[in-house]
This record gives sequence, C-alpha cells and structure tokens, in this order.
Amino acid sequence: MFPLHAQSTAPSGPIPAPLFKANAQAVAVDVVVTRGDDEPVLALRRQDFEVLEDGKPQPIDLFEEHTAAGAPAVTPQQLPPYVFTNLPAAPQSDSVNVLLLDSLNTTEQDQAYVHKQIVDFLRNLQPGTRVAIFTLNTKLRLLQGFTADSSLLKAALESKAAAPGTSPASRTRDDDLRDKEELSIIGEMSNTGGGDSEAPLQSISRSMADQANTQGGQRASLTLAALQQLARALAAIPGRKNLIWFASSFPVSIFPNGPNRQTLSNGKEIGDAVRQTASLLTQSKVALYPVSAQGILVDRTTNADSGGQPEGDDFEQSPQQEAATHAANTAAMEQLAFDTGGEALYTTNNVNQAMARAIYNGSHYYTLVYTPASTQMDGKFHRIEVKLTQGKAKLSYRRGYYADTASDAKLASDPLPPLLARGMPSSTQVLYQARILPASPQPAPDAPRAGGNTKLTGPFTRYKVDFAISATKVALDPAPDGTHTGKIEVALVAYDQAGNALNWTGNTLAISLNAASYAQVQRSGIPVHLQIDLPQTGVSLATGVYDWTARKAGTLEIPLHPLSATAAPPTGPTPEPTPGAK
Repeated sequence: MFPLHAQSTAPSGPIPAPLFKANAQAVAVDVVVTRGDDEPVLALRRQDFEVLEDGKPQPIDLFEEHTAAGAPAVTPQQLPPYVFTNLPAAPQSDSVNVLLLDSLNTTEQDQAYVHKQIVDFLRNLQPGTRVAIFTLNTKLRLLQGFTADSSLLKAALESKAAAPGTSPASRTRDDDLRDKEELSIIGEMSNTGGGDSEAPLQSISRSMADQANTQGGQRASLTLAALQQLARALAAIPGRKNLIWFASSFPVSIFPNGPNRQTLSNGKEIGDAVRQTASLLTQSKVALYPVSAQGILVDRTTNADSGGQPEGDDFEQSPQQEAATHAANTAAMEQLAFDTGGEALYTTNNVNQAMARAIYNGSHYYTLVYTPASTQMDGKFHRIEVKLTQGKAKLSYRRGYYADTASDAKLASDPLPPLLARGMPSSTQVLYQARILPASPQPAPDAPRAGGNTKLTGPFTRYKVDFAISATKVALDPAPDGTHTGKIEVALVAYDQAGNALNWTGNTLAISLNAASYAQVQRSGIPVHLQIDLPQTGVSLATGVYDWTARKAGTLEIPLHPLSATAAPPTGPTPEPTPGAK
C-alpha cells in the first residue's frame, strides 16, 4: 500500500442541495460564432475577439475553443468482472443538453406535436451526445438523467410520466385561483431522503409559489422557480449547458437589457425572482434555446375551422389580439435566447431539425475569461459585449451578470456532493476505475453500519469499493525533497429507484509520495478503499473523486445489481486507468 495519509470526512447527514453565489472576480463568457446558414466558425484565436464590460475593453486572460468535430473514436475498455470506469466510450463535447418539456405553458395539442418530434429526433441521436429530459407542469420533474443512450431517452418519453396531459396553459384564471394552494415547486432533484428539516431549495420554492399567489403571476413565478432549480442542478457540471425549452408561450424574460423584461401574463416584474434567476443561469453557464411548440407562429383566426375568431373573443379585436400575443411571445423568446447566448427557434414546423441545430451549435463555442478592473460586489448589472476584431459573423453569448451579494445562494463548502446527485452526467476530468464487491466475510446483522446513514434498516450487504485513480489526472505538486503532495476527496452516495439517498460515505486524503511511490502510482494509479452498507436490491451507486488542488472532478453512477457475498474477486492487481486518456 502506498503512503496515503487519510482523514475521514464522512458526511453525518443528508447530502445538501447545491447552492451557488455570483462572483465578479473572474468572468467567463461562452461565445457561439456562426455564419451563413448557422454554420459554426471554427479555429478562431484569442486575438480575433474583443470583450467589453459596460463599454470598457477588457483583456482576455484565458481562451479556449470547444468542439466535438474531429474527435477521435474511443475504443471501449475490456474490463474485468465487477470493475467500472468513467473513461468515456465515445467522444463527448464540452457541453450537455437538457430537454425541458413544459406543459405548464403548453396546450395539449402542442404537447402531442412536440412529443412526436422529439421521439423522431432521438432515433437519430449522434453518438456521445449527452441529453437529460425534465418535465414541468406544476412541479419540475427529472424524467431521465443525462445519458447518450437513445433507447433510455425514448423509453422515458414513452413512459406514463411523459404522456401529454392537462395543461395549465389551457386553464382559466378562475381554475388557477381555485387550485392555487396546490401549486408549488417541490424540487425532486433536491430530495436526498433522510433528515427532518425542510431542504433549502424546497423552502425557497414554496416562498416563490406564495409570492406568485399574491401577485397573480402564478405561471410566470412557477416558471422562474423551475429555471432556478434547473440552474442549481446543472451548476456543478463543467462546461456549457444547452437548455432546449419547448413551450407554446414563454411568460418571462430574465435580463434587464431590452424592452421585454417582464412577466407577460400580468405585465409586472417579479423583481427578486427575476434577478435571482438571472444570476443562477449566469453562474451555471446555461444557454436557453426556446422552441415554439406551435411550430411556425401563424394567425389562427384565419383558419377555415376557426370561424374567423377564437371562442369568446370579440370578432373585431381577435386578429389584433392574436398578433399582439404572437409578437409578445416571439419577443420573449428572442430576449431569453439573446441574453443567455442561445437561439430562439420559432420559424419552423420541423422541431426535430430545430433540436439538432441547437445541439450542434451549442457544442461548438469559445470560452473567454477576463478579470474586470472593478471586483466590487456592488449589486449592479454589468453589460458584456463581445466583438470580432475582423470579419463579420453572428455571435451568441450571455449579455451580462449581476455583481450581487444579496442572493441567498451560497457556495457549497464541499464541491463533490452536488456532482453526485442522481442522474448527473459522468465527469471525466479525473479518470479512475472502481472495483465493487461484497465484503467477505459479511458483518453480523447487529454490527454498526458502514456509512453515514446510521438509521439504515432491513437486510443489507456490505460492499468494498477499491478505486484506482489515474495519477496523470491528479495535481501532485513536487517538493524540494523529491516528494509529491496533493489532496483528493473520494465519496460514495447510494440511491434507491425513487432517487432518495440511502447511504453515503467518503474520505479526504492528504497524499505524500516519495520518489519510488510516485513512480509506482504513475503506472498503476492511486489506490483508495471505501466500505458501505446497502440494501440488497434496487440500488444505484454514485462514485466520485475530487482533486482539491486542480479543482477537477471525476464521477460515475453505477447501477448496482445484487452480487453474491461469495463472488470470487477478479485476479491480478488493482485495475489501472488508461494513462493519458482524455
């Protein structure tokens, strides 16, 4: 065993919901550059860009191009039994994609149309494209966590939970008021199971729903709360997040630049909620792609079966009202996309094609990082402008940020637990293999539980989890005496099929390696051993490693099928991660 000095930091309570706070000291801007028929412009350099904040030029400190084009294929590893790895089997871009099926703001007819178009799109999903599916009615729900497996995504869409249903967008104001006490965002992504206190995200969401009741903007407020939840859930994921949002109407605009920062349902701003949503989307690097669930927006009063007017509307006012509704809706879509660096898609009946374009464009972008001259957290909105120094092209990027200290969001003291939320995509900044086997012999039934959940009851199996962490992906700083030091955290969180956290454990390791040990871990990986007690069926195990020096993470969620306590372990040394793999 190598000389690893470990200090246990196993969590003593439920894994907390991820909370984040704006920081104006360094500003990162993702820029999508396109020409012609939305073709991405590749191979630009740092000197090709100019960045301004509040009209003042800013030096670009860091520059990086992100593209999946030309990525080499990865041959899947042949692993021993019971061994798993977070090394991706297919090339992945530095972005993930979220499909938000919004029945809160979508009619039943449009829901059915969008549902069919998405199923068609998933049949031709490009390998390595990571997608998650959320639904929004009166609650935000995770339908399918991030995966590149189109069969899993299609199965989720064909499930009962995704079936088109009653749309609040079709309800009357009286219906909304009568049922207002039932409208709340519960936040299933933050339900970690265990603990008697109410989760902070649930409390914030209930407060948001109460605010909506008093101001009459229920749909707008519920939509804002859902966007906040999504931003919090996605904030721990490195890279760009493309949020492809399907709805018949878009009742909110987010940022203060532009004439449409208002809730379209009642013409009033919900100031604090809008501000907080803008900050969370900014910090989480979420780009919005609003997609009209109606296809091409047309005047329905001219349809032959409409009789020239929608039911209950004044005949003379109907065309004007319809035109005004379309104008307000498209303006909101354009503003949402413009402010966050996405694209509004409402001029096509081919939703399938619109999704493909959004994902393709969102996977080719540049990251520009600069440090403003003033780092004061003054609470003001600071405008960002990005230009090309030569040539012409369309640039899509977020248009500003709040340097705000008034937000209730706080940085997570431990960055790893949010990455281990159920359904999160695997992170490959730190590569590792994990061998998972039942311990032999098993402990007595009355033995103390292994893991942070001391209240775990019922039949359980104790598992031993042996990590082999690629040393080439961990920052090990050299010292004058020839030793190499670093600090990593390794953690496990087990979930049941409903997404509740069942048990958890973890260690923080202070690493100090002499020359011989350093050479050895370069060949075979850094070994770490954990044990955890788990129920015998229906468990998935989220595994993760965090490098505190480089601030990089590796994660992998593993469906854990029952293993016999007498299963023979694989022969040979601890599995070795592929050195130098990206």
